[in-house]
Amino acid sequence: MSRCGSPLVARYDLFAAAKTFTRANLAAREASLWRYSELLPVRDPANRVSLGEQFTPLVPMRVLGDELGMDRLSLKDEGLLPTGSFKARGAAVGVSRARELGVRAFAMPTNGNAGGAWAAYGTRAGIEAYIVMPKSAPAINKVECVMAGAHVWLVDGLISDAGKIVARAVAEYGFYDASTLKEPYRIEGKKTLGFELVEQFAWSVPDVILYPIGGGVGLIGIYKAIRELQAMGLLEERLPRFVAVQAEGCAPIVRAFDAHQNESTFWNDAHTVAFGINVPKALGDFLVLEALYESGGAAIAVSDASIIEMQRRIGESEGLFICPEGAATIAAAYELRRRDWIAPHDRVLAINTGSGLKYPEVTIPELELLQPDATLRIDSGK
Repeated sequence: MSRCGSPLVARYDLFAAAKTFTRANLAAREASLWRYSELLPVRDPANRVSLGEQFTPLVPMRVLGDELGMDRLSLKDEGLLPTGSFKARGAAVGVSRARELGVRAFAMPTNGNAGGAWAAYGTRAGIEAYIVMPKSAPAINKVECVMAGAHVWLVDGLISDAGKIVARAVAEYGFYDASTLKEPYRIEGKKTLGFELVEQFAWSVPDVILYPIGGGVGLIGIYKAIRELQAMGLLEERLPRFVAVQAEGCAPIVRAFDAHQNESTFWNDAHTVAFGINVPKALGDFLVLEALYESGGAAIAVSDASIIEMQRRIGESEGLFICPEGAATIAAAYELRRRDWIAPHDRVLAINTGSGLKYPEVTIPELELLQPDATLRIDSGK
C-alpha cells in the first residue's frame, strides 16, 4: 500500500444529512457539539466520549473595540471548554471515533493543550495515551497529562522534534497516530466551532475571523464547516475573510502567504511566548493557505511584546483572562484596523483558544505585602 503523506479528510453524504440536519431540528437539540451528529464521524452514540463540552460564549468586546476602532468586535471564548482549551473539541470527537474503531493506545506530539485534552478523553474512553512534548511546554500541560494517567516524555527541542519521536514509536509499536492531521477525526471535532459560530451569528458569518495558527486545524475546521453548510443550502455563499495569526518568531504561514505560495517552508529557530502556535511547519499548511486565498483573507505576524500587552489590555478592559494565542488575534485585529484592512463597522470575530489560567508564567507587577493590622493607602490618581 502506497502512502502520499497528505492529510485524509472526512466526507459525508450531505444530501442525506440535510434531511435531518435542519435549523429547526438543531434548535431543539442539546447545546453541545454532539448536536451536529449527522456531520460527525461517530456512528453509534454509545461510543461518544464526553466531559460535558457545551457551547462556548460569544463575548462582545465593546470597551476594547471602541479603543481599537472596531465597533463590532467580539471574541469566542474556547477557554471555557473541558481541559481549558479548544483542543477538547478535537479530542472529544477524535477519541470517540478511535474508541469506535477499537483503538487501545494512541501516541501524539503536542505543545501542551492537545496532549492534556487527548490524555483526559483517552482515559475516559479507556485508551492509553503516549505523549511527547517539548520540555519548555507550560507546566500545567505536563501536569494535566500526568494526572490523566498518560505516559509522558519531554524532548529537548520543538514539537517537530517530538513528532519525529512519535513517528518512530508508531512504526515500532503500532500505536494509533493521533498527531495533527495524521488521522481525519480531530478536524471533525474542531469544525463544530464553525457550526456553533454560524448559529450564534443567526445563520450568518462575520466579516472577519481571526485565528491563531500553529497546526492550523481550527481554521481548517471552521472553513470546512462553512463549506458543508453552504453545500447543504443552510448558509449564504459569502465567506468570512479568514486571518491566520502567527508570532514574529514563528511565522511560516505568513511568509508563504506573502510570497503567494501554496505551502510553507520550515521555520528555523522558532520561538514565541504564545507557545501553542510555536509550530515551525504545519502538515496542513496548504489547507490553511487555501482558506486564506479563497476567502480574500490575510496572514499576519505580531510581536511577543504586542501579545503580552494585548493580553493585559483585554483583562483590564473586558475582564477576560485569555491565553497568549488568543491575545495575538486581537493584536492582529488592531494592526489590520490600523492599516484599514478591517473597517470600523466590520463584524470581527477573534477566537480565543484557551484559558489564561493555563499559563502560570505570566509576569505581574510586584505586589505590596501587608501586615494584618495594615490600613490600605489608596492613590487617588488611580
